[in-house]
Amino acid sequence: MFFATDRNLTSSVLPAQKFGALRSELSYGSCEIGLPRDQRMGELEAPTLWRLEWRENPDRHVVLLDAKAQDKDLFLAALSARIQRSGKKSAFLFVHGYNVTFEDAARRTGQMCYDLAFDGAPVFYSWPSQGEPSGYLVDEANIEWSQSNLTLFLLDFLDKSDAQHVYVIGHNMGNRALTHAVAAALAQQPVMAQRITEIILTAPDIDAGVFKRDIAPALAGARNPVTLYASSEDMALSASKAMHGYPRAGDSGAGLLVVERVETIDATGVDTGMLEHTYFAEKRSALSDIFDLIKNDARPDQRFLEPVEVAAGRYWSFKK
Repeated sequence: MFFATDRNLTSSVLPAQKFGALRSELSYGSCEIGLPRDQRMGELEAPTLWRLEWRENPDRHVVLLDAKAQDKDLFLAALSARIQRSGKKSAFLFVHGYNVTFEDAARRTGQMCYDLAFDGAPVFYSWPSQGEPSGYLVDEANIEWSQSNLTLFLLDFLDKSDAQHVYVIGHNMGNRALTHAVAAALAQQPVMAQRITEIILTAPDIDAGVFKRDIAPALAGARNPVTLYASSEDMALSASKAMHGYPRAGDSGAGLLVVERVETIDATGVDTGMLEHTYFAEKRSALSDIFDLIKNDARPDQRFLEPVEVAAGRYWSFKK
């Protein structure tokens, strides 16, 4: 897999600790992920005490095996070569959310690439999240700081990789920088930005009013409508709403956003795990929906979804 990051490069030789939680200049690289042969869709297997597992085992867990920083030109050359080998010259770019380490971002990207059977180059952008639940305010400051770096990377990526189909996937707080970067690409390089095939926002921790007034119109010129997954059971979004005093774009229920050129999917009830804010990549139905979107270019009426008509328009929910 490939990555770009504005985390600091540490002196550690351990892949999981090679990049820290401090701000730095953009750097690039590649990494290797090991997955179990019996990898289950949506599962990010890790050692657990109840199974008396004390260390990572590539035969049982999703493991970051190696991470190497690379010169920018070498990175872009390797990335382009990988894209050229794919049938549709495809790549996806994943931007993680709050409370995520570099290791977590790498492991999640590997798991997603495997589950989506993605034929192309998997890329993730890791910004300096603290990787701690208590680090919300620092993460919030850092994701704002990372917006310009992610924008530069996305424009460079589109310009020099020759990818014809780019799928961008944001999670939680990472959607703030991702939507900013895509909007900038659409404004500055509208023709080149049409190579962004799908914009997928999962549990976006963005002020709902700001999203409706500013972000949705800025993304209206995208090749396809934005796909937005929302959930009223998302604990991270609930905490963010309580902290900020205003609804988030990823809320469902009475606050669910229905906006032109945005295909909103109510994922409430889809996730039943302990970490509700990871429902986009941890439950079969949500992943299957993303699979159909990417693999089959299927719009909501062609997937396992049903329309719900409200005064503001139409949104979608998973079929029972």
